[in-house]
Amino acid sequence: MLEEYKQKREIIKQMGGPKAVAQQHERGSWTARERVEYFFDPGTFTEMGLFVEHRTTAFGLDKREIPAEGVITGFGKVNGRLVMVASEDYTTMAGTFGEYHGKKFSQAVDMAKDMGIPFVGMNDSGGARLQEGMDTLQCYAWLFRSQILASGIIPQIALLMGPCLGGQAYHPVMQDFVFQCRETGRMAIAGPAFVKTQTGEDIDLDTLCGVEAHAVKSGETHVVAEDDQDCLDKTKELLSFLPANNREKPLRQETGDDSERIDPELDTLVPEDPSIPYDMHDVIARIIDNGHFFEILKDFAQNVIVGFARFGGRPAGIVASQPMCAAGALDCDAADKVARFVRFCDLFNIPLVNLHDVPGYWIGSAEEWKGILRHGAKMLYAYVEATVPKITVVVRKSFAGAYTGMCCKDTGADLMFAWPIARICIVGAETAASVIFAREIKGAEDPKTMKAQRIAEYRELFENPYRAAERGFIDDVIMPSETRKHINRALDILENKTVVRPWRKYSNINL
Repeated sequence: MLEEYKQKREIIKQMGGPKAVAQQHERGSWTARERVEYFFDPGTFTEMGLFVEHRTTAFGLDKREIPAEGVITGFGKVNGRLVMVASEDYTTMAGTFGEYHGKKFSQAVDMAKDMGIPFVGMNDSGGARLQEGMDTLQCYAWLFRSQILASGIIPQIALLMGPCLGGQAYHPVMQDFVFQCRETGRMAIAGPAFVKTQTGEDIDLDTLCGVEAHAVKSGETHVVAEDDQDCLDKTKELLSFLPANNREKPLRQETGDDSERIDPELDTLVPEDPSIPYDMHDVIARIIDNGHFFEILKDFAQNVIVGFARFGGRPAGIVASQPMCAAGALDCDAADKVARFVRFCDLFNIPLVNLHDVPGYWIGSAEEWKGILRHGAKMLYAYVEATVPKITVVVRKSFAGAYTGMCCKDTGADLMFAWPIARICIVGAETAASVIFAREIKGAEDPKTMKAQRIAEYRELFENPYRAAERGFIDDVIMPSETRKHINRALDILENKTVVRPWRKYSNINL
């Protein structure tokens, strides 16, 4: 009996066999078991469902062995903390998604939710196992339901390490973060053959659903990895910023960076002229611990920056304008990017630090017809509803609806600061003068001089941080060099912030 047990176990662990494993390596990919072995701390992984088998007899499947049903599920420790995994095995019938494959996957998500530990899915599958018909279709529903019920309770991360096509492609985008391997990760609701048959469009797999398609255009890929190892390393790094579940706070780590550190170079880093661009990454790097920033959606909607960093060892989410792209103005994609990131941070007790240098929301027919009002409102909902500590710093400019959309004092900020060069108002002085004084300027003997005079008057009266501070809309005007100190002190006082609100199911957010 013991020999039979050992033999069965060894056969299953061989996956699709030496030839299939060699082909996987030739594609530049690790096997499912190699990924699991690298991901978890040595000797900590416990596999579940090793002996699970399909029950299909149609189309010759009664004679087909599919080791572990093409997916490895189990739990172990990553940097000392428990994590659940489902790793699809492309060497076994192309990792196709059948009834018991789906059952193992969904049961792993359920257990992760019930135990309160993060879930990581390693996707590498040829898609639905069509030989199982309705049973395959139904198991998608199991997985989608499990993921949705776990959403907001545990962090869920999807890794596109190989193909993920068909109905199965829905489940990565329903998780909190999607990582995509540059050369091998592909995700589409239908592959090129189906697209050609159904629509007549002739397109290759890489163009249809590679990194350019999802990290840049669709915004469905949050992090791009160079290969399997890089993907797993980045996943471990992200997990270090996150709590295990929604009842915990993220772990504070000793980083060796003084929370009161002053950076004199910040005082001259940002040009006073609001029309001159600069890279907000330079500001972020100087105020966070050791300049270490884990950016999310780096290549999508680049007019805004989101990601994770630490302040005094405490994880925080950062939302920042990016003047290097579209002057930092907010469009539909940027609004979506910010809103979902803010809601994730709120779900998992991660404080938010917001950096303004934003001229407004994009106007004009192109954005209007895309629904800029609807998309922009998502940011308002996200910030107002978030109960985590929220700190806002106006670095340079903050105008119009974007001032409220990026978290001002009355749309959620617990503490709000501004640099002396900040310009805060309903609109810029040039725009205001052209509206308020249009008739006067037009009728003046010297319209150009009159316009300049009125712009200067409006700017002096309104377009500065002190008028906002007089009204209590800004808590303090601070030296740029002291920004890190003020953020850390704010996070200290907000450490045990609590919010009580009337009961409701959920808000009717402008989805």
